[in-house]
Amino acid sequence: MAVDRAKLVQLEADLAELDKRRRYNQLKLYKPYPKQEEFHALGAGKSERLLRAANQVGKTYCGSNEVAMHLTGLYPIWWKGRRWNRPTVWIVASKTGLLTRRGVQKYMFGEPGVAEMKGTGSIPKNAILDVSLSKGVPDLFDTVQVQHYDKNGIPDGISICILKSYDQGREKWQADTVDGVWFDEEPPEDIYGEGTTRVAATGGIVFLTFTPLKGMSNVVKRYMDTYSPDRETVIMTLDDATHMTAELKAAMLAKMLPHEREARSMGIPIQGEGRIFLCPESVILVDPIYPMIRHWKYIWGFDFGGVSDKAHPFAAVLLGWDVDADCVYVCHEVRMKPDFGQVFRPLDHAQPILPFGRIPVAWPQDGTAHETSGETIASQYAKHGLYMLPEHATFPDGGLSTEAAIMDMDERMMQGRFRVFRTCPMWLNEYRNYHREDGKIIKLDDDLLSATQKGIMMLRKARPLPDRQGQSAARKVIMASNVDFPLV
Repeated sequence: MAVDRAKLVQLEADLAELDKRRRYNQLKLYKPYPKQEEFHALGAGKSERLLRAANQVGKTYCGSNEVAMHLTGLYPIWWKGRRWNRPTVWIVASKTGLLTRRGVQKYMFGEPGVAEMKGTGSIPKNAILDVSLSKGVPDLFDTVQVQHYDKNGIPDGISICILKSYDQGREKWQADTVDGVWFDEEPPEDIYGEGTTRVAATGGIVFLTFTPLKGMSNVVKRYMDTYSPDRETVIMTLDDATHMTAELKAAMLAKMLPHEREARSMGIPIQGEGRIFLCPESVILVDPIYPMIRHWKYIWGFDFGGVSDKAHPFAAVLLGWDVDADCVYVCHEVRMKPDFGQVFRPLDHAQPILPFGRIPVAWPQDGTAHETSGETIASQYAKHGLYMLPEHATFPDGGLSTEAAIMDMDERMMQGRFRVFRTCPMWLNEYRNYHREDGKIIKLDDDLLSATQKGIMMLRKARPLPDRQGQSAARKVIMASNVDFPLV
């Protein structure tokens, strides 16, 4: 069979052209992981975002592609985040000029100092119009002019990308008014403050991508205040990066220092001695058990949150108690965060609880407070069909110490008598971040843990699931006069 050399030459040329187009237009190939896509989408409504991520899961890659879209106007079909229909101005930065060059610049524009690599980052080669170099670090870009395109792909102006570093100091950040700031790696608090100031006049956005190796810094704490309408955090662990094999993950974990392992693999801030629960998640996590085991005893723990405190979420945790093994399971979680200025009603909170049947509810002391109607908060929930215990949560001796509840939970965890269903990710997030400072528990983003503590205090009032006639699956319920709980 004769070989058509002309066709082979043409095929070789076509493949080379295809490789060139792919090589110099990486933005078109960007396909985010679900956690990265969630992070992008939040930009539509949040002015400040944090991607708190493990090492090597693509946090800088994620950030560079988002900034590239805002600079070029080349938004993909799947994009749900913030959009600009005009050229924009962005600051992108890292800790030092060297790290900015090795990280942010490399991911956005290609390998520094290598001419043929220019355009192999997230900014397409034909969109890089002009580059000015920094005077301090060799091959570090200072300012880059980027071609912006309208929705039809027609050039309509020039965007500006300014590269900075934190070690330049606050004064070097004070002149620019921009549309967006991307901090790759955690910035000092004063630099972060300048970044948010730079976007205030434009209604722009700020986002961060980092692994929290500095522990509970003021910047991290800012994002743990989950009740702000302007801020949101997305946590990305090694398991959220599906390109990694189990063998690669195990090898990475083995190389990590023990005290940094959770930060580097799960995005959990290093807290050292401040961390309250030290039991590894692998010890307490179990697959959910469905249908619910009817002879176990169950109780809900409540934290009223948005009713008694308009800034905090309502939280409820369903505990299942295997009495024979004396093991407590976190079976279900409910967390309802009020929107800015909104307060959820007891009826809203009751809706996801009622389908589980008539299970006792342990509730905090603030449930005895009276609303303007003259009713207590707890009685309002009872009106909607919830089985509220007649008194607020206490231990059998009448105590209501949070420390005692923590000790009970911690002891159970260490002895293998406390388990958490994998279907409770919000509970796990609170567990990871629960910590002290100067010996005091930080009451921030702990709503589900607080609800759990109420259930632990009143575990003696847990009861088996009711059968279809409303009676206990284990025995007939005996009720005392004028008492609204079963004597079991």
